[in-house]
Amino acid sequence: MMNMDFDRKLTIPMEAKAMYPLSPALAQIVGQRAKEIRDVITGRSDKLLLIIGPCSADNEDSVMEYLHKLRRVQEQVQEKVFIIPRLYTNKPRTTGDGYMGLLHQPDPVEKPDLFNGIVYTREFHMRALAETGFSCADEMLYPENLKYLDDLLAYVAVGARSVEDQQHRLTASGLDIPVGMKNPTGGNPEVMLNAIAAAQHEHTFIYRGWQAHSHGNPYAHAILRGYVDRYGQSYPNYHYEDLLRLSEAYEARMLQNPAVIVDTNHANSGKNHLEQVRIAKEVMSNRRCSGDIQRLVKGLMIESYLEDGAQPVGGGCYGKSITDPCLGWEKSERLIRDIADMV
Repeated sequence: MMNMDFDRKLTIPMEAKAMYPLSPALAQIVGQRAKEIRDVITGRSDKLLLIIGPCSADNEDSVMEYLHKLRRVQEQVQEKVFIIPRLYTNKPRTTGDGYMGLLHQPDPVEKPDLFNGIVYTREFHMRALAETGFSCADEMLYPENLKYLDDLLAYVAVGARSVEDQQHRLTASGLDIPVGMKNPTGGNPEVMLNAIAAAQHEHTFIYRGWQAHSHGNPYAHAILRGYVDRYGQSYPNYHYEDLLRLSEAYEARMLQNPAVIVDTNHANSGKNHLEQVRIAKEVMSNRRCSGDIQRLVKGLMIESYLEDGAQPVGGGCYGKSITDPCLGWEKSERLIRDIADMV
């Protein structure tokens, strides 16, 4: 017998999309951006992808202010850098405790409300698209929830705690946008590469009560985010030698469209958000030093918000992260311009 209560039946994705439909004009923007991102992953475009934004999208007003600032910078660096904002509406937690994102709590200081969370996340992504022209990135915390947003997203990340999960891998194989597979928290790159291989193949599996058949996702790729040993010590994996080893591993496995996004925070920075500036510049410098690294490294992932650092839930500082610490706007804007100069 199951030891849980079933509080309410949630709306299905088809109903949510009918209530909050995507207009043909906005769908065209999503499609055009998806093509441009795929072109970077396949090497048809030499632009750099920059997946940047708050650790979690915790407040609609401050996130939208951030996105409008980001749009102005995008227009100035668009010849070299293609920006995909992080609009992460659900967040994994190592122990299950802590803020799990707007999907769970549309108001971070109130109790979980998943029905309103489903509606809110769809409305939020649609507002970002309508006001800024940005289709955004989100994390695949629950594979079954992707259908609520699959017509809106530009990019999906599978987190370090989920990358070995079969359902995440099979669901990624059914998407037609790039899916980044993070290395696991323990650092074993084989787990990440196995996930990429699985996502690039076709599969038949159960999805939302259906027998589903995926066609494989040739745009599945690696995200390097560093790792933690059994004593809790962080170790980076973005250095020159790490990238060359990954390039060789891609070649040995003959995976499609070898690509990596370097996550400049998390274990790569030891969660010191200010280190992201140095790390991003080191990766860009290494791209200049090696043709193999330049072909492999398709972009960077940076955690950035209006204010530096982080605060507790309910801390009261507008535009400051309530999950991982982020780089403040002034530093972020300067870094984006420096990255563009190094492409």
